[in-house]
Amino acid sequence: MNRAVWFNVSPEGAKAIGTLHHFATQGTGLPSLLTHLVFLRVSQINGCAHCIDIHTRDLLAEGMSVEKVVLVPVWHEAVYLFSETERAALAWAEEVTRVSETHASDAAYAAALAVFGEKDLVDLTLTIATMNAINRMGVSFRMKPRAKA
Repeated sequence: MNRAVWFNVSPEGAKAIGTLHHFATQGTGLPSLLTHLVFLRVSQINGCAHCIDIHTRDLLAEGMSVEKVVLVPVWHEAVYLFSETERAALAWAEEVTRVSETHASDAAYAAALAVFGEKDLVDLTLTIATMNAINRMGVSFRMKPRAKA
């Protein structure tokens, strides 16, 4: 079944999400590589093929090795590849994306706060929330990845 091209049907909605995306990528002060790493992990959890494709390409373009990118879903088993900041961001991204299960626990919050500080943690959480919103649109309306066979 063909689904609506949501950003054509609701240009104002697309503009609102675009504003969030712009803030997440340009307005937080978080490193671009970290932002795209979080975008990728959130998209993997949510199963958004379109966004997984995009953010994998973004990470490779920014110089992350293929070996590291392919291990993002199992970063807990390859912690030596990820910096303390990356590990903290990935852990918080998983906690927030799975909020219905985790309820953003005090322990996870304290661990993330210890690495990021209050302002960066709020910005990181806004970044995570942005990708969760985009993933919900991408999955719901079956946005296609750019990948070719």
